Amino acid sequence: MAGTKACRRRATDRSTWTRKGARGGQVIAEGLAADVIYSIAGSKSGLWLGRKAGGLTRLVIDGGSIGARTYRKADGLVDDTVYAVHESRDGSVWAGTLGSGASRFRDGRFTTFDAESGLVSNTVVSILDTADGTTWFATPAGLSSLSKGAWRFFTTRDGLPSDDVNCLLEDSAGTLWIGTGDGLAMLDAAGIRVPHGLPVSLHEQILGLAEDRQGWLWIATSARVLSAHRDQLLDPRLGRVEVAEYGLSDGLYSSEAARRHRSVVADLFGRVWFSMSRGLSVVDPVRATSGAAPLVARIEALSADGNPIDLDGAHRVPPGPRRVTFSYSGVSLAAPDQIRFRYRLDGFDRGWSEPVAAREAVYTNLAPGPYQFHVMASNSEGFWNGAEAAIGVDIEPEVWQTRWFHLTSVLAVALVLIGLYRMRLHRVTRQLNVRFEERLAERTRIAQELHDTLLQGFLSASMHLHVAVDGMPESSPERRSLGTVLELIRRVIDEGRNAVRGLRSSESAVDDLEEAFSRIRDELGGARAIDFRVIGEGRPQRLHPMIRDEVYRIGREALINAFRHSEATRIEVGVERERRRLRVLVRDDGKGIDAEVLRAGRDGHWGLSGMRERSERIGGRLRVWSRPGAGTEVELSVPGHVAFPSASSRGPAKWLRSLTRSWTRQIPRSRDSSRL
Repeated sequence: MAGTKACRRRATDRSTWTRKGARGGQVIAEGLAADVIYSIAGSKSGLWLGRKAGGLTRLVIDGGSIGARTYRKADGLVDDTVYAVHESRDGSVWAGTLGSGASRFRDGRFTTFDAESGLVSNTVVSILDTADGTTWFATPAGLSSLSKGAWRFFTTRDGLPSDDVNCLLEDSAGTLWIGTGDGLAMLDAAGIRVPHGLPVSLHEQILGLAEDRQGWLWIATSARVLSAHRDQLLDPRLGRVEVAEYGLSDGLYSSEAARRHRSVVADLFGRVWFSMSRGLSVVDPVRATSGAAPLVARIEALSADGNPIDLDGAHRVPPGPRRVTFSYSGVSLAAPDQIRFRYRLDGFDRGWSEPVAAREAVYTNLAPGPYQFHVMASNSEGFWNGAEAAIGVDIEPEVWQTRWFHLTSVLAVALVLIGLYRMRLHRVTRQLNVRFEERLAERTRIAQELHDTLLQGFLSASMHLHVAVDGMPESSPERRSLGTVLELIRRVIDEGRNAVRGLRSSESAVDDLEEAFSRIRDELGGARAIDFRVIGEGRPQRLHPMIRDEVYRIGREALINAFRHSEATRIEVGVERERRRLRVLVRDDGKGIDAEVLRAGRDGHWGLSGMRERSERIGGRLRVWSRPGAGTEVELSVPGHVAFPSASSRGPAKWLRSLTRSWTRQIPRSRDSSRL
């Protein structure tokens, strides 16, 4: 600390002393020689002294003589123990106590303020009035303020790092600085906040604050004396706050500040005084913060797991290093033990490290990739005014850490998953085909049984009955009755033939769904006024017979409902064949279906439920949309591997070839959705 050793005085007892030039003397008036002085406040005509047991004393210096006047509880002072004394700009004198609140002396009388009046605590350790006329009180329970008769208080809920407030300072720019048990805070127009980028040392217990003429804040903590520039603390855009630290080698009697009101004070000559736990020290800030020679850091060595790496080479680190060590140095002949370093590794660290005395930085388990190491050194005064040293490092990856290995692994996993999926799909399709074939065989057997037994029996009975009827006279009443029976038998035989035809449906019966759907209006009759369209899209593909029949029955049911119940003027059917699915869409512009009917169906009608059951049976998905007055849409979607035998017959050995073709071929398709 420049100028400290020549301008310090160590207190040897508890009394009050004065000094003028080379002469000094002890003040013995009003029992001051036997009392402890907690705080001193200057005034225009003398001093105010806060005493441990003697109340509040005013010293008036007139020429070479000193007059004294003491105020105690009998005079209206709240307590004879005065810990903090402060004279406001309006001439009021404040006396803060350690348990009874604070007294204000104005116009010859005292006014007391305590917790009931508005103070956050009755223990007042520091008092300050600011340029706007507000008086501030530092207490162990928070910060209180009195402005125009109104009280406010601030705690950690308002942004303070700690409720234990020790000291206050208003700087030359009007910012209020607050020293707490957990570091430094500030109050400006935006409220209370902690400055951005504070080092660890400024998160310690702050016991004293002062500002010099160059804008440096001098800060006494419970463990050290620091200086930091006010502009860096106020503006986070200036980067990390640079802090200079001072200790015993700089002339301080002690590195621990005294816990007193105004333990750090700047005098009229620009010097800063420190009340330390073992004595009094003073510093000339001009000499302490200027003229310090910059110290340049230098990177000496680089190693990985103890193996040195040539600094003149490409700085490549072999794959898989556990420890990468950067060794550096900075030479100072004046105070080599006070050199501190800070470093950062771009690509790993978010910012500079805390200042350290160690001359190497060790990083463990770094990932592969490029890095840039930076290091700076502070001089003996604690200023980081030298150039930084930097070195680039490239850690090579292991084989399993390379990009091509990751891409290959992802591709291999994807191919395996696709293969498993296709094998599963083939197995499920084969099982469905077996089930469909079994159902088709069973239907064929039933059709044969019906044809060979029931229908043949009806035909035989019909022939015998015809012979009997032909032998009867034309006018016989029995002939007319038997004619009616013959007609009934003919209808039963026709219906039986239709049922057998449905059971034995061949692969060509209704394979053309578009043609089959287009015949439904003619079968129903009476619907010629409706605009009916059937639209087909996609490449023609042979359908599985069972799927074809079920799809036809679902579409037929939807069309019959539309023709009979929708009162529509336009009905459209779309059949869309894609490799991945078969899609049938029936749409009308009719009156729609009630939401409750759409959800639960109509009593005694099984059309919707039957369509859903058929869809589930073949692994399809049925969607029915309708809104009253907006028409109805029925959409059936069946997976391609279920609907098309050509798709389901491809075994798992063919999936890779089709996958390769799909990657190398792009077929643009545009579909007019308004047609369906």
